[in-house]
Amino acid sequence: MPGLERRLKAEMSGDVHFDRFNRGRYAADASHYQITPVGVVVPRTIEEAERAIGIARSEGATVLARGGGTSQCGQTVGDSLVVDCSKYLTKVLDLDVKGQRCTVEPGLVLDDLNRQLKAHGLWFPVDISTSSRATIGGMAGNNSCGGRSLRYGTMRDNVIAIDALLADGTKAHFGRIGGNLDDVPAALRPLASDLLAIGAREADEIAARFPKVQRRVGGYNLDALVPGKNDINLAHILVGGEGTLGFSTRIELKLSPLLGRRAVGAVHFGSFYEAMNAAQHIVRLKPIAVELIDSTMIELARAIDIFRPTLERFVRDVPAAILLVEFGEDDHEVNLRLLRQLKELIGDLGFSWDKSGAKWGGVVEVLNPELQAAITEVRTSGLNIMMSMKESGKPVSFVEDCAVPLEHLADYTTRLTAIFEKNGTRGTWYAHAGSGCLHVRPILNLRLDKDVHAMRAIAEEAFAMVREYKGSHSGEHGDGLVRSEFNEPMFGSRLARAFEEVKDRFDPNGFYNPGKIVRPSKFDDRSLFRYKPDYRGEEIKTHLDWSAFPGSGGGFQGAIEMCNNNGACRKLAGGAMCPSYRVTRDERDVTRGRANTLRLAITGQLGPDALASDEMAETLSLCVSCKACKRECPTGVDMARMKIEVQAARAAKHGLSLHDRLVGWLPRLAPFAARWPKLFNRRDGSPFLRRMSEKFAGFAARRSLPAWRKDIYEDRSDWPYAKPGESLREVVLFADTFNRYFERENLDAALSVLVAGGYRVHAVAARDGKRPLCCGRTFLSVGAIDQARAEMQRTLDALAPFVLRGVPVIGLEPSCLFTFRDELPALLKGEAVDALAKNAMLLEEFLAREKRDGKLNLPLGALPTKALLHGHCHQKAFDAMGAVAGALKMIPELSVETVESSCCGMAGSFGYDAATIDVSLKMGELSLLPAVRKAADDTLIVADGTSCRHQIHDGTDRAPLHVARVLAMSVASFSKASSPAART
Repeated sequence: MPGLERRLKAEMSGDVHFDRFNRGRYAADASHYQITPVGVVVPRTIEEAERAIGIARSEGATVLARGGGTSQCGQTVGDSLVVDCSKYLTKVLDLDVKGQRCTVEPGLVLDDLNRQLKAHGLWFPVDISTSSRATIGGMAGNNSCGGRSLRYGTMRDNVIAIDALLADGTKAHFGRIGGNLDDVPAALRPLASDLLAIGAREADEIAARFPKVQRRVGGYNLDALVPGKNDINLAHILVGGEGTLGFSTRIELKLSPLLGRRAVGAVHFGSFYEAMNAAQHIVRLKPIAVELIDSTMIELARAIDIFRPTLERFVRDVPAAILLVEFGEDDHEVNLRLLRQLKELIGDLGFSWDKSGAKWGGVVEVLNPELQAAITEVRTSGLNIMMSMKESGKPVSFVEDCAVPLEHLADYTTRLTAIFEKNGTRGTWYAHAGSGCLHVRPILNLRLDKDVHAMRAIAEEAFAMVREYKGSHSGEHGDGLVRSEFNEPMFGSRLARAFEEVKDRFDPNGFYNPGKIVRPSKFDDRSLFRYKPDYRGEEIKTHLDWSAFPGSGGGFQGAIEMCNNNGACRKLAGGAMCPSYRVTRDERDVTRGRANTLRLAITGQLGPDALASDEMAETLSLCVSCKACKRECPTGVDMARMKIEVQAARAAKHGLSLHDRLVGWLPRLAPFAARWPKLFNRRDGSPFLRRMSEKFAGFAARRSLPAWRKDIYEDRSDWPYAKPGESLREVVLFADTFNRYFERENLDAALSVLVAGGYRVHAVAARDGKRPLCCGRTFLSVGAIDQARAEMQRTLDALAPFVLRGVPVIGLEPSCLFTFRDELPALLKGEAVDALAKNAMLLEEFLAREKRDGKLNLPLGALPTKALLHGHCHQKAFDAMGAVAGALKMIPELSVETVESSCCGMAGSFGYDAATIDVSLKMGELSLLPAVRKAADDTLIVADGTSCRHQIHDGTDRAPLHVARVLAMSVASFSKASSPAART
């Protein structure tokens, strides 16, 4: 639609996208559907959104409002103009603390709202699992529920009013109204009158056909229009409307006081059936939540690094299911009493720890708030945990949200399991047992016709069973493309026609989000699927080992397809993923957007050679290879490793730039630069040379480069080195390029610490006797795979005699050291590779292991000050931060505080690049640099990463230290304190 694109670009200050790459990124949500939109607009203001919608109307395009794009039912995909509200339309417009209400724009993310409300002792309690990225507008459109709906209800129960732009351009306020409509604006009165007439006319049918369960979000909320049954609030017809009736511009919410101390009982069961049967009894204690995790979810979560420690703290043995029962009364003593009553109830039902089989089980008390929060994180990640299966089949959402009365829950699950088995599959189960709404997904491969046929058979039989139990087929995630087809058999033809009448009264021409709730397509129409009938991966040459996954490129396709679009990477606080998105808020720059683009590219949907294209390079240009997604993405999407493949493909087609060669070949250039450091350092002292380096080599003129020096770190000629008479516990100290040539003080410090600890320290040289060893990381960073492999092999040959007999290889630079544990096994194979991956560790990890095993004898003296610690991204990704902080905490009198930060923004060469320096600086300003500036002058600023220290120094003029140097200071303090002079 060239006219639409031209007008939007001329009249909008926000982002306007009509290229195939950006449209592709918005073609999918967290469902299994994919429909490419006609275009995407990201308005800066509500007024601009209204203008864009008006332009679409005049140009004959339909409109689809989108927030976080986390819909599991296909609500947010369509052949329409997508209006993305999540980047700019994020304001709290009004807050009434005393009245416990607020008004917000539709793109505000729930967690962001609650962070702002927390200071006032309030929160918005519809606590859905996607709260870190779901927007209020999307939640209202979906009538979202949340884990604590037993107490707080659904969105409908917590929305006071909505201002909306109707399909004809009318602006209307929807809220509570009187029976005579006197308080309704004249322009809206005819619509309101017609809606109330539909409610009155269909009152008996609504009473007969609407399920009597809390979690009923299918169809339109006609019951909100029935006179005499409740206070009429016209906003409630928009809630759950999935954006088909209007575009919400302001949403007024009812707030609640923050929850206080809670008590959680993790009720273990030896039988899934028994867990489901017990739910109806547990709810009589009036908990605020009863959430299920089944054995499949427990085992999958145990295989995910970020979740394993949490499970180890509260899961006993091998349960078939656990019900997480939460009490949240104002008086904590009441919570403790209820927890005791829960234990008594479980005992009365015949469960105990000393039994076996179905009656094995009991209650594990969880009173620690930190552990409670960690368990909540596991529970709310249920979908992504289930999707972490690496097989071709995945849990598919279509009967996921059925809700049945609790007295039928156990029988329902048993019968549904039998339906799955009859169709050759099994299901995964989790979520809201206390509401009778279980997120159940049969495992299917939607590339196969037989599995698509099975999906239809399962859906029809399952929904018939739900009707039998007088339950709801749509209990939380809405209708969308998945369940809209089944509204008529569930509600009956008369109410289905009434739904159509509501839609037509609001939107007679089908302008807003057509095909949802009414007049839908078939839910199993494969032309609408992400995996369409002709979907296949192109055979491409890959360099890394992707064999753990199915698909083309040796499994590269399957690794990419692990992204299920649920959007955990869109969180804006907590953890480290995804740092560039936190700056730009662009879908292109989030892990999900990159994975979608890669998937479309390798399946031929973005044209020939898309993997090596300029558009793909732009897509990955702000990926800083922080590896946060490797740890924090619950399905394990490792975008840093995927980027290596893309850069290799691009290098093979286009070659390498001068900038790439200077970065990649740094370890080979370093020996020459160290001979003439003054020559190579002249660039920083000359504005002219800075400008030239930016123009020809791409190094930002604003950024200083690391300073070369003559007194580089030399491996000692008398190594192995140890104090005379000390034990011969051997280690290898691996000197990386950055610390060797730029900051030798760190290696000197590490050596002194290891020697003080009684270790025999080996230096290892290349067998060819030439330049020092290198991990290969710089070559990987520019896609020079063959060069990286050669460097790795050279280093492996030198280290093999040590690691094959279990000698630890200790490194200081996280990005280099973790290359041995991550990329090395993906490029080379063999016993020595496995041994190096096992024995490579940071200095702090080694010390932590030695302390744990009772082998550490390191003399540390007091440092009576504070340390502010920033973790390198790779330390976070490989769960090393506990060891880093623990090493510092071994120092007497040193207070340690860890900065809650994402990537520092430097990220190797990223912060030096003229094209990315602005984003680099903004990333640093998100949390790290402000925290350092606030630190007292005598606070030690600690960071292990070379790049991190550079960013901190540039941004704050503080001189950060490697942990090795702080430990060396402590060793020196001990030595000084124990010297004869000190004792005298």
